[in-house]
Amino acid sequence: MNVFDKSPLRLLERALNGGLGRGKFGVVLSRPGVGKTSFLIAMAVDHLLQGRKVMHISTKETVEHVRAFYDQLTKAMAEQLGLDNMMQRQLDVERGRHILVYNPETFTLDKLRQSVAFLREDAGFRPDMVIMDGTPRFEYTEDWEIRGICNLAQEMDAEIWTGANLHREGQELDDRGVPRELAWHEENLEVIMSLEPESDHIRLQILKEHDSEKPPSVSLQLDPETRTLRWR
Repeated sequence: MNVFDKSPLRLLERALNGGLGRGKFGVVLSRPGVGKTSFLIAMAVDHLLQGRKVMHISTKETVEHVRAFYDQLTKAMAEQLGLDNMMQRQLDVERGRHILVYNPETFTLDKLRQSVAFLREDAGFRPDMVIMDGTPRFEYTEDWEIRGICNLAQEMDAEIWTGANLHREGQELDDRGVPRELAWHEENLEVIMSLEPESDHIRLQILKEHDSEKPPSVSLQLDPETRTLRWR
């Protein structure tokens, strides 16, 4: 058995009928500070440790901060899976990843497309996964912008993940717990998940799974210390 088959992320992929899928757009919900960024990076590190390519886009962190997140999650996941040769693992993660940081006030999809084209043509870099951290902000985003991200996912033949905020008060939610401003764009979103803090863990829920009428439940939770997925 491949060591990565033991990862809790494999259970999540099975629950999602193989995962998000290339050319698709998925969202992780939580209140600020619960662990969206860590969870997204954990999914990215899982890809990187298996030799895939990841592009990480941030409009809220510095390059140094993002790298520190990756180093922390790489170490935690390597320990969880019993991986050896940590120096080589870290090197593999760095070689397979590109971090792009933008000013949130001036970021546009056109700028991102230019960066993607440059990396593809000049560096031969074609990501399998794209993490968008800090953008889009769904409460301020028009439908054409979300469609633009979906189009970019298809052009890149990559899965794109982002996060969105839940708030304690003043936010209208549907009966699944999806905010109104996110549900407005739902036809362009293949997967929606949420992270809900409990007493000693963070519960993972699937709120939308592709075209399934009833999203599956998963026995997974986020460790509040390591921010890695574990069996519940």
